[in-house]
Amino acid sequence: MASRIILAVCAAAVALAFLSAAAADAADRPNIVFFLSDDQRADFMGCAGHPILKTPTMDKLAEEGVRFENMFVTTSICAASRATIFTGLYERTHRFTFGTPPITAKDAENSYPAVLKRAGYRTGFVGKFGVSVAKGEKERMFDFMVPLGRSPYFKKQPDGSVRHVTQIAGDKAIAFLDTCKDDKPFCLSVSFNASHAEDGDKKNHYPSPKVVDGLYEDMTMPPPKLADPAIYESQPDFLKKSLNRQRWFWRWDTPEKYQKNVKGYYRMISGLDHVMGRVLDELEKRGLAKNTVVIFAGDNGYYKGSRGFAGKWSHYEESLRVPLIVFDPRASEKQRDKVLSQMVLNVDIPPTIVDYAGVKVPECYQGHSLVPLVEGKEPKDWRTDFFCEHLFEVGTRIPKYEGVRDKRYVYARYFEQEPVYEFLHDLKTDPDQLKNFAKDPEYAEVLKKMRARCDELRDSYGGPYKKHPRPARKKPPKKK
Repeated sequence: MASRIILAVCAAAVALAFLSAAAADAADRPNIVFFLSDDQRADFMGCAGHPILKTPTMDKLAEEGVRFENMFVTTSICAASRATIFTGLYERTHRFTFGTPPITAKDAENSYPAVLKRAGYRTGFVGKFGVSVAKGEKERMFDFMVPLGRSPYFKKQPDGSVRHVTQIAGDKAIAFLDTCKDDKPFCLSVSFNASHAEDGDKKNHYPSPKVVDGLYEDMTMPPPKLADPAIYESQPDFLKKSLNRQRWFWRWDTPEKYQKNVKGYYRMISGLDHVMGRVLDELEKRGLAKNTVVIFAGDNGYYKGSRGFAGKWSHYEESLRVPLIVFDPRASEKQRDKVLSQMVLNVDIPPTIVDYAGVKVPECYQGHSLVPLVEGKEPKDWRTDFFCEHLFEVGTRIPKYEGVRDKRYVYARYFEQEPVYEFLHDLKTDPDQLKNFAKDPEYAEVLKKMRARCDELRDSYGGPYKKHPRPARKKPPKKK
């Protein structure tokens, strides 16, 4: 009898020690919440200087954390960009966009949620998944998954009411928190459909949550930057006839449409900002905020009428530059309210999340962890340029291109045009990219160098464009 009591006591002690170790481990490893917006370019936040948009949650995160003012996507379309954000790979490498086979099992297994789940994190996903993965991989990536699509944005609820999908995302994010235990850290990804337009509704492109009804209605919206028709007319015909122009006629071609749609679009951004605030407030109520790293980013930029265009997809700044804020509540006061100028990319998000979790970053990742930058360190070999591309197969509606952007020059090669059409912009002398110096003799040497660098980076990620099978993967070369 005594021996049984002793064994029971020992077993209880072992269990208690295990639980204590697990709890300590959970305390040492932060929780992570990653918010991702759709169709939001970098300057569409109050903290980035927007004079109209109300984004108090984003602004507070920036004030308490680090905002990256030079954050770019490597492919400006939701499917390819979200695949990059999951896998840590360029489109040329992961080979996923609309109309392609799913992300491979190997790439999915190296995705940040799969890596964290194997490392003991409870992983959750709510919202727009935006990609497809090999069979069985969702289960390996997430413990909790609630995919939410638009079309329509307002969903009928069991009680007969309707609720905006942005608000539903907040509901489900909080429901995920209900499933989490104190002895296990979590990583929650909240991926919004907003502020993407409802393309199938030509009358109400930007249906916004009821919580922001009436917002901005008493204002007259200023015209978009670079709205001079001469800027549109300066574009080559293949861009003038692209989907960016076709959708401009849907949304921005009359003053009445412009006023209505800009206000709706801004309300959608304010609506997702509100839901971010709901989730962060819930973390505070549950005593989780002090050990939860928060990351907010956009999946691609947005023209919103600039240059006479509507969407994204091409090489200009409005298309490639997106918001990124990282808030680590454990950081020292001197590391708060920082705006960093280093060139960072969507491909950096997975290694950053994995690094925060204290897990070894997969060698296949093609980006870099931003944790050292957030902590105030200055890596000597940080990138000074990046490769960008768009490979979606839709004929002439979205022309394919590949290019490279460094701190001063932007080079883009629309390689399916006959002859190949090249852009070369000088951001120092022409920050709005209104001039194309590709045929200017004074820029001949610059053009030659940018062409070569584009080839070098392209070849490191998979070589000249081709359809499947997928190219061999290589590590990117350092700039010489």
